[in-house]
Amino acid sequence: MTIVMTKPFASSADLTEKKETLEILSEGVFALTAEGDPNVGAFEGEDFIVAIEARATPSAAQDWLKQLRQHTNKPIKYLILTHYHAVRVLGAAAFEAEHIIASETTKKLIDERGIEDWKSEFGRMPRLFKEPDSIPGLTQPTETFKDSYEIDLGGDRGKLELKFHGRGHTAGDIVVWHEKSKTLFAGDLVEAEAALYTGDAFHFEWSSTTLDSLKEYKAEYLIGGRGAVAKGVEATDAAIEQTRSFLKGMIDNVGEVHKRGGTLKEAFEATYTALEPKFGKWPIFEHCLPFDVQRLWDEFDGIDWPRIWTEERDREVWAELQD
Repeated sequence: MTIVMTKPFASSADLTEKKETLEILSEGVFALTAEGDPNVGAFEGEDFIVAIEARATPSAAQDWLKQLRQHTNKPIKYLILTHYHAVRVLGAAAFEAEHIIASETTKKLIDERGIEDWKSEFGRMPRLFKEPDSIPGLTQPTETFKDSYEIDLGGDRGKLELKFHGRGHTAGDIVVWHEKSKTLFAGDLVEAEAALYTGDAFHFEWSSTTLDSLKEYKAEYLIGGRGAVAKGVEATDAAIEQTRSFLKGMIDNVGEVHKRGGTLKEAFEATYTALEPKFGKWPIFEHCLPFDVQRLWDEFDGIDWPRIWTEERDREVWAELQD
């Protein structure tokens, strides 16, 4: 079966602004979603704010902060970055946070490939980069940790646990857990009715042990990287299983073609055909799948550490698989 595609590159033609929804999930727990654009959030401590994710530019971050400031004027003491991708981190300057927290591996990835990732993501998703000239440079964490990090919110507001549960969407993803409200910010380890970007992923670990660990939280609220907030354990479990289903579908289809000695193009077509009926109408499906399949093919080839995406490599893979 041959699929003929003449599609605009990645999300370059997606110029429609998305409707943003700010929800207060519990006292002092904020989540901002935007119809499949990257999610952000915040926790209000006794006398400070902990912000989750930074958006792609300081200007875009300021739009989020204006909404947050309608509810609290406390200073932002901590900015937490769940992983290194440019659309999540380059807006950090707007927060003027005392501490920027990420995993040790995220810091390594920023140093190793931050510039290339910035250029790549700007080319793929230009709409998210509002006023790109406002970016002062790469975002560098001020503090890193290997496995876990705790923030006491003060008073009776509980604690935040930042934790690395294993490789997944990237090698360094962390989640943020608030036991008091049973809220889990999962970053791009989980998506709720949004397609997955897996171009820097570790599909086999992510689809098994990493997601198993997240399910153990039994979260009442789960904010993934994109999509609506999942509410109630049944819905949060479903979001995790939806993520697993996408990954397993990729593994099964790419794996079958790879095992029989087929081509990357054949693997893409088989995966597209299998996943499109369920996931095709969700945000960024068409954008992500070529990069996803290429990375998984590399894993089947024995390439453990993801190859760096550059503007040139992005276009080459797109031309081979989507055009």
